[in-house]
Amino acid sequence: MEPWQAFILGVIEGITEYLPISSTGHLIVAQRLMGIGTGGLQAKEAADAFAICIQGGAILAVLGIYSKRVIQMIRGVLGMDAEGLKLAIAIIAGFMPAAVLGVILSHWIKANLFGMWPVIAAWIIGGIGILAVARWRKGNPPKGGGKELTELTWQLALVIGLLQCVAMCPGTSRSLMTICGGLLVGLSIRAAVEYSFLLGVLTLTAATAKDAVGKVKGIDPAYDTLFGGTKLMLHEYGAWPMIIGVVAAAVSAAIAVKWLVSYLQSHGLSIFGWYRIAVGLIVGSLILAGTLHA
Repeated sequence: MEPWQAFILGVIEGITEYLPISSTGHLIVAQRLMGIGTGGLQAKEAADAFAICIQGGAILAVLGIYSKRVIQMIRGVLGMDAEGLKLAIAIIAGFMPAAVLGVILSHWIKANLFGMWPVIAAWIIGGIGILAVARWRKGNPPKGGGKELTELTWQLALVIGLLQCVAMCPGTSRSLMTICGGLLVGLSIRAAVEYSFLLGVLTLTAATAKDAVGKVKGIDPAYDTLFGGTKLMLHEYGAWPMIIGVVAAAVSAAIAVKWLVSYLQSHGLSIFGWYRIAVGLIVGSLILAGTLHA
């Protein structure tokens, strides 16, 4: 992998991770257009490990932007902030469904749903879902603009967490499911977005750690050990591409997060629904035309 390729993938990861358009789907398309991960099973596993590891940059961006909320939750766990404890419990409740189902279904999903046609279907279906939620929200505006984050109970957070599980299917978008889930349980736009970002920190950290520490089987006994995926990635690419990708993801994610919060205050989610449908149709057309490998 060339440094410029690592930079592009990092920027794509950072921009798309917290927007409701699917970072995984965009990374799969970008990798295939650049010929990354197409040279056999070992190349694919290294590319997958790289895509997981650069999520660390997106995590750092949100930790920096929402550091006050993170500190508040830490204080809450230590018994020094009641609202912080309530929010921490809501984050854990939202995380638990994905933690359980992720262990059970992750291998099956990787084996069966990481092709381009499942991603395209998820893009289009998710786009239609966004338009439906936006239409429903317009016809049923919550009183006062919706609940604030401090009003989120663990029961409502659990509902959002169950919806987040749908995003384990590539192309769906974790942010799509958690933001729409927040709106469906009555949160304001700002609160739904903030909860989505904070929940994403825990979810993405767990997913990144799992894949970084996990073994890589069926390739070489050297990688059938702890940190096998990371070792394989470093063997294939070296350290610099990962560093470049993480930094690029952190900077671009910070910009994307700040823009999204500002944009949604006055425009809503509809544009992302139309974007997803358009991308799904364009990528599907490229595959049918033979320009992109399915």
